[in-house]
Amino acid sequence: MKRGLYIVLLTVLLVSCSDFQKALKSEDVAEKFGLANELYEAEKWSKSHRLLNQILPKYRGKPQAEKLTYMHAMCSYKMGDYYIASYHFEKFTDVYPKSEKAEEAAFLSAKGYYFNSPVYSKEQKETVEAIEKLQLFVNAYPNSEYLSEANALVKELDFKLEKKAFEIAKQYDLIRDYKAAIKSFNNFLLDFPGTKLRNEAMFYRFDAAYNLAMLSIDNLKEKRLKDAIGYYNALQKAYPNSEFLANATVMKEALDQELRIFNTKS
Repeated sequence: MKRGLYIVLLTVLLVSCSDFQKALKSEDVAEKFGLANELYEAEKWSKSHRLLNQILPKYRGKPQAEKLTYMHAMCSYKMGDYYIASYHFEKFTDVYPKSEKAEEAAFLSAKGYYFNSPVYSKEQKETVEAIEKLQLFVNAYPNSEYLSEANALVKELDFKLEKKAFEIAKQYDLIRDYKAAIKSFNNFLLDFPGTKLRNEAMFYRFDAAYNLAMLSIDNLKEKRLKDAIGYYNALQKAYPNSEFLANATVMKEALDQELRIFNTKS
């Protein structure tokens, strides 16, 4: 019984492949159209895409072009070729702005840019571009059924930029470039005022200021000690229950003692 079923399935597969190869070589545009549509409905994206590549130019300017252009872009999207998919979906919305598929195409075009965004540790040019494209979609379709998803994607991409900026500032602290670390953390807190990393950023800013002050020469020491204490006070005020506060308080007491010693010597 199983062997018989296997033979039937193999026969269907061979016939299907044979039909596809025949259609690829055929000059019959209608035959290609019909099979491309069947393969699309069966979610055979790659095969449908190959046929659509052949026939799309033949239907340019004809009523069928709208459907074929949409299918062609969707095949690229489903195949994971997001650069190409975004380009074709964008072209679709330009050519067919009144299409019932225009809103979906606009969203998938923007979402394609989202998929091309790299991990936070890499250059974030594509992330910035994805945020811009998604924001353009939100502005164009404020009542869209895709609005919630678009906003969620923007939020995720925004956090990636926050994480990138935070890790750059933290790296300065780790390599003991404390002045650069303080500046980077100050910029981070200004650029991302609502960040979930604010508590941690304020602590590492204080940590950099603490180390800079403790290692300073005498003519710079007093100001840097006071600056570091100011960063501690800002952390304590903003996050009185911070997980970093116990350690920070020990460091602050060392700053107070160093400032007393400095004032005594002066």
